[in-house]
Amino acid sequence: CGGSDGNSGITANPALGVASDLLVAAGGTAVLAETSEVYGAEHLLTRRARTRAIGEKLAERIRWWERYAEMFGAELNNNPSQGNKEGGLTTIYEKSLGAVTKAGSTALAGVYLYGEQVTGKGFVFMDTPGFDPVSVTGLVAGGCNVIAFTTGRGSCFGCKPSPSIKIATNTPMYERMIGDMDINAGMILDGAPVEQVGRQIFEYVLEVASGGKTKSELLGVGEEEFAPWSIGPTL
Repeated sequence: CGGSDGNSGITANPALGVASDLLVAAGGTAVLAETSEVYGAEHLLTRRARTRAIGEKLAERIRWWERYAEMFGAELNNNPSQGNKEGGLTTIYEKSLGAVTKAGSTALAGVYLYGEQVTGKGFVFMDTPGFDPVSVTGLVAGGCNVIAFTTGRGSCFGCKPSPSIKIATNTPMYERMIGDMDINAGMILDGAPVEQVGRQIFEYVLEVASGGKTKSELLGVGEEEFAPWSIGPTL
């Protein structure tokens, strides 16, 4: 996700969670990423781990991020951006509780390092930063061939070679950026069931995987979004 707002955790993210469950039920693989964006809510994922070792691997990645942030004089619990705050999110915990709803309800079947090849089926997690281009580059390197990208504040993100489906959390932003957005999850605020929008996302994923073009593809966006994660100082 990018540019989360106060609607993310009640519209686009849980709807994407429904789509994730449908994909897993059909024999596919759904990958959640952005470790720093689930900080404080990781227990909601570890308790769903298929084995203790899988849960402990995610917990260790969280501890690694705490050490990593401390090295640079930063703290993970100060994560929300100015845009997040203007959109109604005040703490990392509010942001994280919304982020984990993208994971649906199925068991956590694996935890992968950044860019590691995803070999298993089901719902899995990949350790990536929260910065969108870096995160998605790792996902694509791991084998993800469709990106589902939720946004509340709005985003022009695109990705090549994997198409990016952008899902708006609210109708006003969707209408302002209709040339960039693929799905309006803001209809949930008007009474549409989360399950209905989740199925719409799932069916659109199938359409795109079958050759349909996303808005970002039609606009030719994504050439500049290849950004591998460089850990630590680079000379």
